[in-house]
Amino acid sequence: MNLPLRKLGIAPNAWTVNHEIADITRPPDNPQPVILATATKQVRVDLAKTAILVIDMQNDFCHPDGWLAHIGVDVTPARQPIKPLQNLLPALRQVNIPVIWLNWGNRPDLMNISANVLHVYNPTGEGVGLGDRLPKNGAEVLMEGSWAAAVVDELEQLPQDIKVSKYRMSGFWDTPLDSILRNLGRTTLLFAGVNADQCVMATLQDANFLGYDCILVEDCTATTSPEYCWQATIYNINQCFGFVTNSQIIKKALNAE
Repeated sequence: MNLPLRKLGIAPNAWTVNHEIADITRPPDNPQPVILATATKQVRVDLAKTAILVIDMQNDFCHPDGWLAHIGVDVTPARQPIKPLQNLLPALRQVNIPVIWLNWGNRPDLMNISANVLHVYNPTGEGVGLGDRLPKNGAEVLMEGSWAAAVVDELEQLPQDIKVSKYRMSGFWDTPLDSILRNLGRTTLLFAGVNADQCVMATLQDANFLGYDCILVEDCTATTSPEYCWQATIYNINQCFGFVTNSQIIKKALNAE
């Protein structure tokens, strides 16, 4: 008697099972190779194994009423990736590249946040730091579910997109990001968001250490740090951690597929 097989898990990392058999062969996705021009060489990429991480494009970092603006930072640079991302993300979704929104989104009790992380946001202990309310609108800084932690209104999040909360500059530390990517079978990661030299770079480095292929999308990334921080980020990615391209090159490659 041939019993029907039922799927367990997330494709492509799924089994099919019944009372008699567990099929763990995991049929591969059909390859979708494209060539991307980068700052250092031509890179052949399989779109079927690619995802994009959009990091910290949140009100607290990018909105004039958010936390960075509250402490006196000009957030104009942090808003520069918005328009390129508006153009790129629909094109990536069109070819089934997962869009992963990787954002600070803390627990209300901050039980997994150490003092050294709190110090980054409130170095004197007297200011407005993680979980505190912004004087201008009462939103809790980088608190999951708050306006402050929400992605800016200009960037549309669709139901099929994936949301991952993070609690450090690196999105891999103390989060399910690595497990999600492995279940999706995604080994090439596009990086976008802010700040390039901080959360984007920390996440990209950890991805590199974990064996992922890393590509920074330069015009979809920015920082409010000094220019030399941006230059050092680009240099180190090209030299040590991956490749640098831009959204127009990616869209051109997708159209040539």
